[in-house]
Amino acid sequence: MKKSEAIYLAGNKTNLAKLLKITKSAVSQWGDDIPELRALQLEKLVNDKNNTKAK
Repeated sequence: MKKSEAIYLAGNKTNLAKLLKITKSAVSQWGDDIPELRALQLEKLVNDKNNTKAK
């Protein structure tokens, strides 16, 4: 997943950092592609949120 896509999904860099329980500085250190484990974490959070909305 691209960093720009992750930021878009979260709304902004600050929200993304809060969602993943990391610092905004950590997000800033990512390259264009976010770390694989963070991508998996973000996908799980998005899927959990979507499943909650569906109920």
